Amino acid sequence: MELRPLGRTGVQVSQLCLGTMMFGEWGTKDHDESIRIIHRALDAGVNFVDTADVYSQGESEEIVGKALKGRRDDVVLATKFFMPFDDGPNHRGGSRRWIMTAVENSLRRLGTDHLDLYQMHRYDPGVELDETLGALTDLVRAGKVRYIGHSTFPGSALVDAQYIARDRGRERFVTEQPTYSILTRNIENEILPLTQKYGMGVLSYSPLAGGWLSGRYRVGAEQDGPQSVARQRLANRFDLKLPENQRKLEAADALAKVADDAGLSLVELAIAFVLRHPGITSAIIGPRTMEHLDSQLAAADVALTDDVLDRIDEIVAPGVTLNPADNGWVSPSLHPAARRR
Repeated sequence: MELRPLGRTGVQVSQLCLGTMMFGEWGTKDHDESIRIIHRALDAGVNFVDTADVYSQGESEEIVGKALKGRRDDVVLATKFFMPFDDGPNHRGGSRRWIMTAVENSLRRLGTDHLDLYQMHRYDPGVELDETLGALTDLVRAGKVRYIGHSTFPGSALVDAQYIARDRGRERFVTEQPTYSILTRNIENEILPLTQKYGMGVLSYSPLAGGWLSGRYRVGAEQDGPQSVARQRLANRFDLKLPENQRKLEAADALAKVADDAGLSLVELAIAFVLRHPGITSAIIGPRTMEHLDSQLAAADVALTDDVLDRIDEIVAPGVTLNPADNGWVSPSLHPAARRR
């Protein structure tokens, strides 16, 4: 497994990062099986594990904590805060009050005394970035967190955070975690150039576009069937009655033919595409089963040729996301209330 520098931190991480959203109530409910999947990934050379407090309401972190007993020192461990954890109005967001509570809860569930990377799960224009950075800085200086990062930040907030850290003596966000796949290429416009400019590591999630590039979605194939809890919550990204999702279906079908011609599975093509971009540090894979994991690990050894990349660009142009809902963040300035005259 190839190791890559995590930005300018000096930390080396595997080019595949194990995402754990599918462990627990949202996916694989059997803890022992989830632990076996985690161990298989570690044995294959993955040294980077990403989770979040909101995944199955903390259950994913508990599973990861059990899996890493005796192996913690060999793993770069990342988790996230911000998403609503329950119905409590202050059990969410980027306030100092919640961050100080959330980090203790995550440390307890993960069974560790420190986090290698603590990430803000989304940008919230209603919270001063200086407040968030101040709290995170205190955690770093207390030794509970080694580095801090964010996920799905718009370019303006990414830049703003860098300047706030510099001007006010705060710890700097050193990573961004955006969605990135052949079907969701919006970050090529601005985010990846910015992360490269600031020397940030990028651990991109959903290289299979939420399963659209798993091989399951093909023109003419029956798409009805059980949906995971996570997909049920994101109906606008999977409803085939929507024209933007029809475009994804057609693209996935065309990409499957590109993969066949290249002697690859569509999974291998999709993950190898993400890893090829020079701005990407690690691609987060999110297996639910051992079979999923093995099919995704195989992509680490794939190098796409320029002619294959050109064919991909013909299907989905650089910088284009076929369904804007897949970008992960929509500016509140575009909400109806903000656009009324």
